[in-house]
This record gives sequence, C-alpha cells and structure tokens, in this order.
Amino acid sequence: MRFEVSHVLDAIERRLTTEPALARGVLDLAEVVRYVDLDGGRPATLLRLGMVVDALARHLAEEGIQVYCVVDKQLLSDLDQPSSERMVIRRWADDGHVEVVQGAGMRVRELNEVAGLPIISRNLPGFAALPGAGGAVITVRGPVPTAPSDLGRRLMSRRWRCPDPECALFAGMRVAVGQPLPKLRGNPLCPRHDLPLADTGPAPAQDVLAVRVNGVIKQRFLVTGAGPVTVGRAPEGNWDSDSRSIVLGPWLDEGGVKAVSRNHVVVAFDHSGLSVKDVSMNGAWVYPGGDKITPRQPRTLGPAEYIELYPGVEIGRPGSLAAGTGTVGSVLVDAPTMSFRLPPS
Repeated sequence: MRFEVSHVLDAIERRLTTEPALARGVLDLAEVVRYVDLDGGRPATLLRLGMVVDALARHLAEEGIQVYCVVDKQLLSDLDQPSSERMVIRRWADDGHVEVVQGAGMRVRELNEVAGLPIISRNLPGFAALPGAGGAVITVRGPVPTAPSDLGRRLMSRRWRCPDPECALFAGMRVAVGQPLPKLRGNPLCPRHDLPLADTGPAPAQDVLAVRVNGVIKQRFLVTGAGPVTVGRAPEGNWDSDSRSIVLGPWLDEGGVKAVSRNHVVVAFDHSGLSVKDVSMNGAWVYPGGDKITPRQPRTLGPAEYIELYPGVEIGRPGSLAAGTGTVGSVLVDAPTMSFRLPPS
C-alpha cells in the first residue's frame, strides 16, 4: 500500500501536542524514527511516528489521540534522517507542536513523573511499542500513570512566559489552549531555550472534553476560563488550529448532517463550573437521564454527565463516555500514495 509522504506528515502533525492535558503519552522522537524493526526500512524515518500513533489509537480505541513529542537537538542534524523530514521537524518545533531539547530521554522521564504522561517506548515502563502484524502494536509494560503529581498540578496551574519573544512554547499566546510543562532544574525553565520562565499569574480554569461519534472518541479538546468553545457541524470562525470551535461535519452521516446545526452548543466555564448552552434549532440532551437542555440557557454539566446532539454524537468528559467500540482510522491511510510500504498484515 503506497502513501504520499507530505500528506502523511500533515496528518501526523495534527496528532502532536505540547499540552499535557490533551496528550495520551510522551515519546522520544529519535527512538521512534530509528525503530527499524517496525518496518524493516531505512535507518530513520518520521513515518514510524505515524505507525506508533496508529498503534496507540487502536490500543486506546480513540481515533484522534495526540502525543507529546520530545525531539533531541542532535536529531536535527542526523544525516540518517532525510533532509526534507529534518525540515518538517524544525517547522513543528517553530510552530510549538513539539519540544526540542538537549537530552530528550531525561525530559521524557520528567514529563512522565511530573505531568503524569505514560511513556511510549520500546523498553521503559508504560506503553511498549512493538512490531506487529501490519505495523506496530502497543502492550502495557508496568504501571501507567493517570494523573500529574502535586508539583505538576502546581506548575500547570500557573501561566509562564519565556524571555525569548519568538518562543513558540511560552510566548504568552497560548493562554486559551494551555501550555507545556516547564522544565525543572531548580527554577522553572523553558525546555527549548533553557531560560528561566516568568510566572505571569494563575492559569484559567480548564477541563478536557471529548467528542464521541458512533462509539469512537474522535477528538479531545480543552475548555478554559479564557473563553467558550462552540461545537457544531461547521462552526463559524474555525480557521486555524487555535480557533475555539470544534467541527463535527466530517464525522457525521447523512442524518447527522441534517440534525446537527452549524453552531449547535457552546461549552464554557462560568461561576458554577463547566456549562453547556444549546444554541441550535434542533435540541440537545443531557445523559444519564435524557433531559432536554432549555434553549439558550446555560446548564451546568455534572462530572458523570454527557451531551447528545444526535443519536451517536456525544460530547462529555472522557471519563463519562464509554470505551470506544468502532473502527479507528489511521494517519497513514489518510494519504493516497507514496514510496513507503506497510508490512503485510
């Protein structure tokens, strides 16, 4: 099966995050790209990152999983890595999609211990990525963390700014969508620049919600006290990755396209916590219970409650949504042609 490299890398990019609350695991990119046993191919290729992302998505039954990717600076000059892929990694770093550090292994362990992110690797405890039929498979090796440490919670409850005005990680432009975990060497430091971070005040309250369609979680997203998020078939203003809206249209069947409004619900933090407001003409319901939300009136969402926009189209905290049962898509299959071949299944 052939794939278009550039399209695959674009699909992989959408699965990268430096927000610990959204990441399902952390990995050392150099280890993954050099994992020749996954496909028996060339010494280093970014396509193996896609294989690992797909394996984790299948393991967790969650199609839109995101991973926290740490890049050792040496990888940017590694001649085994194609020059075109090194350029992609630099672009990812400049856009804040990955961290570039000196000593990726140490940073991965720090994110594991402090931010509570499972490590995705060959040998360390956590999610073990191993060769399998059709590519990579994930098995669990040892304990898998589920929450940040007390130190991690304190660090992530503050907002930080890097002295470098061009810093993509801590430049002060990410307040609505979260930020990475500061690097710890005494004082909090910027992972990329090794400069002390300035504490700019408390972070807005936030919570993680997920969209589930036909039994599969398609996407996780943050709702923060910095502003509401609109969810619908094609909300207005969804022009870039930092837009505060979630597009459901690509996941809807014919009935869903008719029943889910362009702007359907707005989720936000108010004085009573996380609330949802139905701004559609078609209605929204809260489960368990099936109560219809009063149109245009905020309704507080309880910890175990979720919203149904249409049968099979649901929004809620990940813990309130049942484990996925449907088929999970692939970042590799999304692209049509290329000189990379998956092993036969």
